[in-house]
Amino acid sequence: MQRCLQLARMGIQEARPNPLVGAVIVADGRIIGEGYHVRCGEGHAEVNAFASVRAGDEHLLPDATIYVSLEPCAHYGKTPPCAELIIRKGVRRVVVGCTDPFAKVKGRGIQMLRDAGIEVTVGVLEKECQWLNRHFFTFHEKQRPYILLKWAQSKDGFIDKDGCAVAFSTPFTKMLVHKLRAEYDAILVGRTTWEREQPALTVREWHGRNPHRFVLSSSCGIDDVIAQCADSSLQSLIVEGGRKTLQSFIDRSLYDEIRIETSPITLTSGTPVPTLPLNLCTISQEQWDDNTIVTLIPDNK
Repeated sequence: MQRCLQLARMGIQEARPNPLVGAVIVADGRIIGEGYHVRCGEGHAEVNAFASVRAGDEHLLPDATIYVSLEPCAHYGKTPPCAELIIRKGVRRVVVGCTDPFAKVKGRGIQMLRDAGIEVTVGVLEKECQWLNRHFFTFHEKQRPYILLKWAQSKDGFIDKDGCAVAFSTPFTKMLVHKLRAEYDAILVGRTTWEREQPALTVREWHGRNPHRFVLSSSCGIDDVIAQCADSSLQSLIVEGGRKTLQSFIDRSLYDEIRIETSPITLTSGTPVPTLPLNLCTISQEQWDDNTIVTLIPDNK
């Protein structure tokens, strides 16, 4: 299953809005096939895994186990159901990382396999598999995008110097920001930040698609942005500021993850950082150059 997760991550740029999925076929004590969902509209992970099995190993399939990080689909979309393919290939056992929250699947794929007499194990590295597809899961379970709040700050807790922007990021951490943008569908800033800094909000130092841009103003409130994301299948949203915008999301508990980059720079005055909620737990802390990046999530996730 760890290998499934490794493979799945390779689809992070092109699989959207479909979930990230990896599949590994094991027989005779070795991997005989593996694949991942490369691109939306093309073959799913299971299809690619079976296609990679060499002709000389085809006879092993009746005794094989296929590991897949997400429940095989059970409906006709742009491709046929993967559960049907697995049944047709005649494997003995299926190991599933986690079930699919998408309404057209949601347990149906697992049931289809069991009805065909295939042994199915569910919940192997379940939390890791769910975390990998947190954008997809949040969108389908809550009918809103997964929301990341993100800012950079001085060591003494300011996000600017008396209203003037400060470059807190190093060249390397700036590249990490662009990598992050490439993995999200949309990005938002407040009107003041937009008018003062005219940020490009693009992916310039990483390969990938530019996120859809939103500017929060008096004529475009938060609920409008959430609705537009839902209508346009934008499953993930980065909120980059400024303070008033970030605080408005925090005050409404509209966030799933918070990422804070702290620079060793001391400003002594400026716009203070947003007030963090109390129910947060740290899931990672990284040191890059002289900056620290902390990632937090609500402790009930």
